[in-house]
Amino acid sequence: MQAREDFLLKAYELGIIKFGSFTLKSGIESPFYVDLRPLASSPQLLKTLSNNLLQLVDNSKLELICGVPYAALPMATTMSLESGIPLIIKRKENKGYGTKRMLEGVFHDGQNCLLVEDVITSGKSLVETIDEVEKEGLVVTDLVVVLDREQGGIQRLEEKGYNVHTLFTINEVIDILFKYKRLDEGEVKKIKDFLSMPPQAPSRKRTPLQDKEVQHPVGKNMIDIALRKKSNLIASADVVSSLELINLAKGIGDKIVALKLHSDIITDFSWDLVTELRTIAREKDFLLFEDRKFADIGNTQELQFKQGVYRFADWVDMVTAHPIAGEKSFDVFEPTGVVAIVEMSSAGALTDDYYVSKALNIAQKSADVFAVVAQRQVPDDLLLLTPGVNIDKKGDSKGQQYNTPKKVFSEYLTDFMIVGRGIYKANDPVAATEEYRQQGWKAYEDSLS
Repeated sequence: MQAREDFLLKAYELGIIKFGSFTLKSGIESPFYVDLRPLASSPQLLKTLSNNLLQLVDNSKLELICGVPYAALPMATTMSLESGIPLIIKRKENKGYGTKRMLEGVFHDGQNCLLVEDVITSGKSLVETIDEVEKEGLVVTDLVVVLDREQGGIQRLEEKGYNVHTLFTINEVIDILFKYKRLDEGEVKKIKDFLSMPPQAPSRKRTPLQDKEVQHPVGKNMIDIALRKKSNLIASADVVSSLELINLAKGIGDKIVALKLHSDIITDFSWDLVTELRTIAREKDFLLFEDRKFADIGNTQELQFKQGVYRFADWVDMVTAHPIAGEKSFDVFEPTGVVAIVEMSSAGALTDDYYVSKALNIAQKSADVFAVVAQRQVPDDLLLLTPGVNIDKKGDSKGQQYNTPKKVFSEYLTDFMIVGRGIYKANDPVAATEEYRQQGWKAYEDSLS
């Protein structure tokens, strides 16, 4: 105990904790602020801290160490040097040049990675970091944190199944500083009162579908269908024959908002198929959604959209397109609605934070884009479509990663979920579709409260 107290007092002299009024990243107004970055200027204290953190976990099962940028990077580096466990570096954001990777270092799928963080408050940023690390194929089971502000972050992570090990809680820090006369009674009372009833971090609330700021006619129609059917389900029909597709559309059409197609995988594609699909879509009240993922210059995309075998312009309601060629490349699809692919659900996808931010900006500027595909919250003037949703599975052998309806609607504020193999590979696709419809709509309604 004395060694920990000695370390804290020496670290305090470096200015790692300040008192006053501070606005945290979460939006909470706090009477104190913790900044552990000055520790990097004291090699001996940094070494002591790193050894203390290593003692919190079982090193035998760890294969990698990763510090959450930026304050934890010196700690993680020192821990790696002290333990011999390899270090990987997570970027805070992609710079748009070089390797464009979010994780730097030597690693392979399935390795267990210890995350190192300086301070935990709500845990939101750590959850985001874990998601990014796990998207690279790594496994996170344990985290070490220097200071727990005791504002729900530990509980949030433990509820998700992670083991969080902390060196200090803020109450312990305040008690030690008071014991050694670094704080007076008035300061302690103010901080303790704050900690006993911490304010809730302001969070973005879901906008109900009927209040979304979507202007495109296809987007408005999609919302109307969803409200009529009490369904936010898009079924991805990755089948390869016309008969399979027609049977699936007839069976599940009254439970879905849209049927997502990959026309180029249909081995016997014909205009008779198109005619029948359009008839079923009118009768069952759903949209035809071609997942072509256009990704070329505008002139080429226009030819692909209007000419050739498929002539999508003549019969589909909405298409997917990458924003990689810029805003003007979307103009060729008018009046068909465009869903911009800004982020993908597969492990190792190159759609990192830098790309996503640029892609969202392009999507918002285009009058033809009414929705985006992503794995995160997006602005309210766009509908969010999230693929990779599965009730039973977590992934496949080809890099797909699945999320549950509850997660995408509560955390991403998804508007529509896309389900593929969970439906068309089910023993009873109709029953499976109804189960997804019910779970998806309930998850949406629950996220409104």
